[in-house]
Amino acid sequence: MANLTQQIADTVSTVGVSSAYGDPVDVDGTTIVPVAATWYGFGGGEGDAGNDSGKGEGAGGGGGGASVPVGAYVTRDGRTRFEPNTIALLAVGIPFVWVTGRAIGRILRGLRGKR
Repeated sequence: MANLTQQIADTVSTVGVSSAYGDPVDVDGTTIVPVAATWYGFGGGEGDAGNDSGKGEGAGGGGGGASVPVGAYVTRDGRTRFEPNTIALLAVGIPFVWVTGRAIGRILRGLRGKR
């Protein structure tokens, strides 16, 4: 099992950059390099030597990953700039704004209580 886990880890580490940055695409003199936030997770398992009845049991794990397109590097007229994916930024930003609002609310409530 450890050998399989090591093989998976080696594979993921070599594809990390290629999964975050896509191949450049030329469209009408403009070069576009897509950018994504990617992450992976893997599990493992093992078996026990047996119980009082002499029967051993084993368990295994699995893995998965995700990729969210966050934007693209666009080169036009010799200038390169990052153009974000608005929908992805909103999807990421809404929870961040909610957590920030809750934190500020708690801070203000705490400051009011000290007066």
